[in-house]
Amino acid sequence: MKAIRTIAAVVAAASILSACGGGSSDAGKELGLTNPQIHFIHAIPGGPAVDFLVNGSAPSGQTNIAYKGVTNLTNINTGSTTVAYAATGSTTALASGTFPNVAKGHEYTVLALPGLSAPDIDLIDDPFDKGLLTNDARVRSFNASANASNLDLYLVQAGTTDVSNVSPTLAGVSFKNAVPASGQDSIYVSGGQYVLIATVSGNKTPIFRSAAFSLANNADWLITSVPIGGALSQLLPGQIHLLIAQNGNTSTPSIELTNALTGQ
Repeated sequence: MKAIRTIAAVVAAASILSACGGGSSDAGKELGLTNPQIHFIHAIPGGPAVDFLVNGSAPSGQTNIAYKGVTNLTNINTGSTTVAYAATGSTTALASGTFPNVAKGHEYTVLALPGLSAPDIDLIDDPFDKGLLTNDARVRSFNASANASNLDLYLVQAGTTDVSNVSPTLAGVSFKNAVPASGQDSIYVSGGQYVLIATVSGNKTPIFRSAAFSLANNADWLITSVPIGGALSQLLPGQIHLLIAQNGNTSTPSIELTNALTGQ
């Protein structure tokens, strides 16, 4: 829960941010003043294009979303909110869920997921408790891979290949769950050059290692594991890709990281 702040604190924070060139939108979220915002991520490999629905209708710019698509953050009302996705041009939900108490200053993410027998959905409530003066990147993970049902993720310096003596950055990411969990804040890391390494939870042998990439200061990332193509029942354990969805107000497809261990 966000700390209660006084008007004096708001004025002081605004003065500091103005002097430092800080962003007012992040400050408004941190202080719980801005409208809640929501966006949608299509994380079903090979799935058809869909429309994202909020309380039964598609917000502007939230239609015909293909695999890896990430929609713009859009304002929504507070209170109970039903979300779903449907085949493009339809309002018949393929999967749906409810945020029971949408709150100001929070960001909400809806993921279309590959289910074991039918399309699935999951919801993340991000309270956005970023400190007013930090430039660190915000990172969260989600596991959408039934064939890799418990993962440890390591965000390590570029060039790292051995995590034997390294603690997971995001540990025990179980199928259909986020780490940190929905309702908790993201973790914070400094910008830099990194690789992502995934192992089966509790094991140090990589099943996935990305090429090097740049994580910018103030980035807001959701790292989602997805199965590699085909029917889930046909997949071998550990056949995954990692998608990086970058939050913000510019619609940008998820980055799909290739596994350097296999070249896939």
